[in-house]
Amino acid sequence: MKAGRFLVVACAVASLGLLSEDASAFKVKKPKGVTEFSAGISATAALTGPWDITAGPDGNLWFTEPGISRIGRITPAGVITEFSAGITSAPYGITAGPDGKLWFTEPFGNRIGQITVAGVVTEFDALPTAGAQPSFITKGPDDNLWFIEPGAAQIGQITIAGVVTEFSAGVPLTSAFELTGITAGPDGSVWFTEFGGQIGRITPVGTVTQFSTGITSDAGLAHITAGPDGNLWFTEINIDRIGQITPTGVVTEFSAGTSALFPYAITAGPDGNSLWFTKGGAATEAAIGRITLAGVVTEFIAGITFGAEPVAIATGLDRNLWFTEANIDRIGRLRPR
Repeated sequence: MKAGRFLVVACAVASLGLLSEDASAFKVKKPKGVTEFSAGISATAALTGPWDITAGPDGNLWFTEPGISRIGRITPAGVITEFSAGITSAPYGITAGPDGKLWFTEPFGNRIGQITVAGVVTEFDALPTAGAQPSFITKGPDDNLWFIEPGAAQIGQITIAGVVTEFSAGVPLTSAFELTGITAGPDGSVWFTEFGGQIGRITPVGTVTQFSTGITSDAGLAHITAGPDGNLWFTEINIDRIGQITPTGVVTEFSAGTSALFPYAITAGPDGNSLWFTKGGAATEAAIGRITLAGVVTEFIAGITFGAEPVAIATGLDRNLWFTEANIDRIGRLRPR
């Protein structure tokens, strides 16, 4: 599988730096219950299995399978269906749209796709910029879909009718493949992460502001999500921390725990008081972490297969945490306490 910076971060375990941690700020616990589902998922080579995941409008979870160019759906009971008809290249990021459909990216087809809850796929024309390689995607506060274009160092927007706008002015990245995550913010803007150490904010009309003060140098920013506290929360894979940034740009960094794992994806939890994140590497123990709004971390390890490589995570409408396990072709479900 081809790998740019936005693909390779999940495979870079060996090069990560580790911190000494404050044992009073975290604890390792058994979860209330972890279940891993594999029946119905087609086998792939290591690290090309289920990748991104999102809660769908139908009460199910939807995930991408870039290794076999399919979109998967899993019910709260664990029944999996895969869809391939109409998908011409590897789907990568996925999100629920404002139109009751799921929207996904195809980095190597350089396009955006859409799938209904019945599995009917529509693919839109290739993006205006060749080699843009769209990766992660989110529903914006303006009810358009917004996505990052790591290959072109741009932010893209697509309407539900398929009209694309690309923004590059005001995104002074030093190299391609720096854009790593994107989410809708609480302030009517869209926020994105840059691996090299910046958080970006883009308004619906394309005005970009970037923030770096308070972010540790070479932190390795990955995913970002809106928190229940009105702030944005993001992962720092190189230094094993979780970051928080206010809409005005004030940054706080918290330890992500003590296990020798790196945090990658992050999502708001079902309790309104926490964020949940994936931790792991392809050849290491795997964990799901929870961080409260005060920065207290709990790591859940028991029940997750060694080397599972948890990648993306989402809170389902069933109030459970659902995550992809790219290295073992499974979807995990964690019932929070």
